[in-house]
Amino acid sequence: MNTINHFIPGWFNQKTFLSSLGLDRENSFVLWLLIFFAMMLGGGLYFFDGNVPLVAGIIYLSFVLILSILRLDLSLCLFMFSVMIFDQYAIPGFDSITFDVRFFHNIKEIPYVPYLNSGVVSPFEIHLLFIAVALLMHASIRKSFSLKPIPVWGAFMFFFALLIFSFANGIRGGGDIMIALWEVRALFYLCLMYVLVPQILETRDQLSVLLWVFIIGITIKALQGVSKFVELGFTTGGFDVLTNHEDPVFMITIFVLLLGFLVFSTGGKQRMWLLISLIILFLGFYVAQRRATYASLMVSISAFIVLLPTLKRFQFLKYFLPVLFVLLLYGAAFWNSDGTYGRPVQMIKSGFVEPDKETNFRDYSSNLYRENENYNLAQTVVNNPVLGTGFGKKYDQPIPLINIRYPLRDYIPHNQIYWILVKMGAVGFFAFWFFLNCFAAKGTQLFMRLNDPYLKAVTLVIIIAVINQMVVSFYDLQLTYYRSMLYLGCLMGLLSVISNIDSEEQSREDSTDDSSDE
Repeated sequence: MNTINHFIPGWFNQKTFLSSLGLDRENSFVLWLLIFFAMMLGGGLYFFDGNVPLVAGIIYLSFVLILSILRLDLSLCLFMFSVMIFDQYAIPGFDSITFDVRFFHNIKEIPYVPYLNSGVVSPFEIHLLFIAVALLMHASIRKSFSLKPIPVWGAFMFFFALLIFSFANGIRGGGDIMIALWEVRALFYLCLMYVLVPQILETRDQLSVLLWVFIIGITIKALQGVSKFVELGFTTGGFDVLTNHEDPVFMITIFVLLLGFLVFSTGGKQRMWLLISLIILFLGFYVAQRRATYASLMVSISAFIVLLPTLKRFQFLKYFLPVLFVLLLYGAAFWNSDGTYGRPVQMIKSGFVEPDKETNFRDYSSNLYRENENYNLAQTVVNNPVLGTGFGKKYDQPIPLINIRYPLRDYIPHNQIYWILVKMGAVGFFAFWFFLNCFAAKGTQLFMRLNDPYLKAVTLVIIIAVINQMVVSFYDLQLTYYRSMLYLGCLMGLLSVISNIDSEEQSREDSTDDSSDE
């Protein structure tokens, strides 16, 4: 940096220019970066004939590259904020800039980018690649760098190896390699985040910043759904959903985070933000209209209660039981209501009682489709019980399914827990659950050991996030959604970060105690 400043003209010195901007010779590179990006903006708009989205994308990726080299932790936070904000799929019936950016699309599929036949990588993959490469650079340059261990690495490697084997098995058996890639990409990203996050984040402050990213990002997505709800006259306007499928799944983790903050009397400004935005989050959850997330919310709250220490559990139930009583009264009052306010009850009811074909055709037809689909999956497992079909191959359809708006209908079913069994067989299915159960056990062990209330609340979220994701994945497409797996992988990777933070803080406390004794 001093070399750069050596060539700066004399009038461009600390007293006459830099100090007026709050800069000095050590951090003046910020000014040069701003000048560089301003030149990129002007030159890009001129060269690409005013194509603002394209120029903005180039500047974003250029900024990401520089940020990854200078501050890898902030680059990760920016990446996860983009994952929270941008949509992989469009919300049917609505135009949205969060989808039009096409953050999760291959470059050759982005309409505002000049067509490039070899552009089979997406902006989010480029960002993730920059993070991985920058991490390797840091590892090679920094003498103090050491590879951080990941939780239950043996179970993880067992699952990852079988994931790769099932991919190869499908291709060898005549599967379509491009479809196989579509199937496994999200799970691969989960594994990648699981390994990367512990290598990047080290401190409590970094953990707090990342949680702010999650909180603000999910609040924005809830607000996006609520704004549609308001525009439609405080109704859903006959639309099936007003948010993306993944958004209410994320919201459940935020609800659990708030409960953890309240129970353990921690969270500070984050808890205050969540309390203020709670109505927006609840409305966002409602307008998402995903039946699977209502089931998952109930299971997640139950898991939360079970995991709490005995004293905290009784304290929580003292406040929760009256709320539960009110919810039961609400459910009884709207059990047979088809109106807007009764819609949550009907979505829960459809999971226990067969929906009426005349009054609730949407849920009736959805349930029927899933039943036929599950039967087809079961028959496929019977034909391929041990190793599965492998990825890239269609599952059997002894019962023909109706056409739906999903090009991979014949490869990826709604029930993605059964999908794992179909594609990876009994061996891969065991590896999948062995990894997740080992992780949950490790997380619970850490949770019981922790004394810090903030770390305890976050650890609880991580454990329940796995349960939440698996419940939703039993009913709906989730394990093949990039956003879902990136978010879950990032949360799971935080378990190692929390363990390291706790160990370092305990070591400092022990050192302080030893010094005071002397």
